[in-house]
Amino acid sequence: MLAPALSRTAATEDSSAVAVRRTRGPGEKTALALGALGVLVLAVISIFVGVTNVSAPKLLAGDLDAWQMLWVSRLPRTLAVVLAGTAVAVAGLIMQLMVRNRFVEPSTVGTVESATLGILVVTVAFPAAPLLAKMGIASLFALGGTALFLAVLSRLPLRNTLIVPIVGIMLGGVIGSVTTFFAYRYDLLQTLSNWMIGDFSGVLRGRYELLWIVAALTIVGYIAADRFTVAGMGADFTTNLGMNYQAIMRLGLVIVSLISAVVVTTVGAVPFLGLIVPNIVSLLFGDNLRRAVPWTAIFGAGFVLICDIIGRTIRFPYEVPVGMVMSVLGAIVFLALLLKTRTRNA
Repeated sequence: MLAPALSRTAATEDSSAVAVRRTRGPGEKTALALGALGVLVLAVISIFVGVTNVSAPKLLAGDLDAWQMLWVSRLPRTLAVVLAGTAVAVAGLIMQLMVRNRFVEPSTVGTVESATLGILVVTVAFPAAPLLAKMGIASLFALGGTALFLAVLSRLPLRNTLIVPIVGIMLGGVIGSVTTFFAYRYDLLQTLSNWMIGDFSGVLRGRYELLWIVAALTIVGYIAADRFTVAGMGADFTTNLGMNYQAIMRLGLVIVSLISAVVVTTVGAVPFLGLIVPNIVSLLFGDNLRRAVPWTAIFGAGFVLICDIIGRTIRFPYEVPVGMVMSVLGAIVFLALLLKTRTRNA
């Protein structure tokens, strides 16, 4: 009796998946293409914004200094912005499905703080360690911090919508305090600030290539999108469909932790991105992950590009780190989402 029931359930799931795929008709494909074109336009604007004059006429005239600036600094920086924005936004979407809460992301559950602690540990213990080694240690710490949050969450008697992010912020605060204490003891506070505030000003050719790892992880997240969507409905539902709930959760944990560690190691923390972008996409396109991932990637890349351009022009010729701009805008949107949820539940 169990096998036919599972077959019927699987058939229902397949039909639902087909229905979702059918909803992405020519209109939505056109919208996706326009969104990608918008990101491309922002990327071109980003390439030509800066103190050094890198303009189209100079490039067309064959100015060697302009071309060198383009290949060494401007293009790597723009690629880093797009890769980081895409990956962090998708990681936030996966995290929200894993926890079944719309108000969490890697920077509000202790994942980013744990990755920063890992970088501090390897910097103190092995100062000459290569960047790849720092990324590996940061990934292990990020995995541990995220697993700790999930373990604490599983023991909460009441999983209220607002309690979950508060617990995550408290846990992140504790880990951040430990990190700050040891950074002070070892005179590394200035170095710590570079990891805690996302800043793309130091991105050059040869110093951003690790971010292509997060591009591969984003693709893995898209391939496993249907499994994350099912896992977001709960352990019992996932098991009844014949899937391994724990394996799916472990995969999501690895993807989120690795993305957080690589981004923090390369450009620093990018706050609130994984929180606000998935919520906006969910409001517009629903909760199916396979449908939401492309839109999340486009919105994430576009949002970070806009913040980066603002940071480079608001005090020109000086530059405001993109993490500060995103903290202000992200906090405003986060508060708006909290107030909207409170009003709805009232």
